[in-house]
Amino acid sequence: MGDTKMSHSTTFIHSLDELTQRADFSLLENLNVDPDATDTGDDYYPRQVFSGHYVPVRPTPISDPVYVAHSKAFFAELSLDENIATTKEFIQYFSGNLDNAGEAAKNFGWATGYALSIFGNEYVQQCPFQTGNGYGDGRAIAVLEVVINDKRWEMQLKGAGRTPYCRGGDGRAVLRSSVREFLAQEHMYALGVPTSRSLSLIASTTEQVDRPWYEEGSKSLDPQVMVSNPVAITTRVAPSFLRVGQLELFARRARVNAHPDAQKELEMIILHAIEREYGKEIKADGPFSERILALALAFRRRLTALVANWIRVGYCQGNFNSDNCAVGGFTLDYGPFGFIERFHPYYQPWTGGGRHFSFLNQPLAAEKNFASFCSALRPALGSNDEAIAELDTMVAGFADVMEGALREMWTAKLGLPSYNAQVLSDLLPLMVQSSVDYTVFFRELSTIPNDISQLEPSFYEGPSDALRAQWSAWLSQWRSLLDNEKLQEITQQMKQTNPKFTWREWRVVPAYQNATKGDYSLIKELQDVLTRPYAEQTDATTEKFYQLRPRDLFGVGGISHYSCSS
Repeated sequence: MGDTKMSHSTTFIHSLDELTQRADFSLLENLNVDPDATDTGDDYYPRQVFSGHYVPVRPTPISDPVYVAHSKAFFAELSLDENIATTKEFIQYFSGNLDNAGEAAKNFGWATGYALSIFGNEYVQQCPFQTGNGYGDGRAIAVLEVVINDKRWEMQLKGAGRTPYCRGGDGRAVLRSSVREFLAQEHMYALGVPTSRSLSLIASTTEQVDRPWYEEGSKSLDPQVMVSNPVAITTRVAPSFLRVGQLELFARRARVNAHPDAQKELEMIILHAIEREYGKEIKADGPFSERILALALAFRRRLTALVANWIRVGYCQGNFNSDNCAVGGFTLDYGPFGFIERFHPYYQPWTGGGRHFSFLNQPLAAEKNFASFCSALRPALGSNDEAIAELDTMVAGFADVMEGALREMWTAKLGLPSYNAQVLSDLLPLMVQSSVDYTVFFRELSTIPNDISQLEPSFYEGPSDALRAQWSAWLSQWRSLLDNEKLQEITQQMKQTNPKFTWREWRVVPAYQNATKGDYSLIKELQDVLTRPYAEQTDATTEKFYQLRPRDLFGVGGISHYSCSS
């Protein structure tokens, strides 16, 4: 975001037209269009895309759109009048109809391609052409890029219809997944975790699509029935939607000289990534090799901090492939994610994710993505052996930097003056053996209890006498490390590190189920609770939302696990 064009006024924005007047399409202006793209943006069938950074695509508007929700916090940050959210013009535009957006806007959006690496291994098999040239934004279409208050934002409609990357899909997102993404982005931002943002959520009152899902109460790993779902579009916003997989795609083309401009297009997208995501950190006038190394260093710093934050708040991405890893170092793509309730190191909400993307394996998954990222930068360094060696050193040092971020996080989470490996290594097995609720446990620990009984509200199972003795010993060991003269200060710090309220899927399910019937009240209630996760909130809110998951809801499909996100 170090763009020289950032000079738009901070005047309050009272209409859609005033919003689109802030348009500044740096991606379209600075990068290459697919030479095989249509002039109209009517490009809705799966095809291979061989070159270019983006494909112009007109969104397919959803039928009979209705306002569901918007982010009050983000509207305020963008200086947007909240009344805009329910206007006909806003609802039409952010449900895919770009026809009346104003002169400064475009009547088309854009989709981008990217490559796929899973845990550091390159794949092309899931591409319908078996080449990898069909990977990309299959149902996400960016429509607007604006500069507001000296910040650049890209606005992307998820569920806006088919693109050339749709791989045979219908290009739609269902209301269930749209509600989840809208609320999750709101929650993560409030938790202080870098993330894409939510602007609005709009649903169709008439258009539906079929998706596989679970029968009520089923404990099957795989869905058993097809369910008709209302479609919806959530508008997600970020400084850019550049992914590690995107850089990988252009690096692969450059390595094999796939077309005459392959090397140039790789260099262009690297420069674009630097400008859009790291412009304030990396000088624009330095040698290209130095800027590449600065990019890798800055991304490593952000990525390690991000994953440490995920573990701090109990978040599991579920599917942390390179195409789900934002170059800007923030959380992107809320598909089969989950927030841990009953603690286990290998918690994994996605049935296809395996242990490699599980909760405490996320640092290793991040390391694999960083290696893929640096591999994509290497062709741009040409024969600069010194720079390549420095890049390799950064990859080799990732684990140490990650460990440092985790140590800092655990130190704060436990309220300790310095990192203590023994305290942590003794604690984690006890948490597993007692079936501890991750969020409730650390929130209760933040009160600095004197006795294990004060922690028992976080236990899903009552501890045996032997386990109680181990807990008492651990509690004494932990308390002995605290400064007794600063306990009040430590409690305050811990309560700003350990949230009281967290995402609980069994509370979200009724919200999206009611929404299919046109009742959005639970969405608004959850939005209010989840955007104030560290606050004590009211007794009624505490009684309803600060509690353990009912036993009969463990192992239930669509609550404990998901085989897909649609």
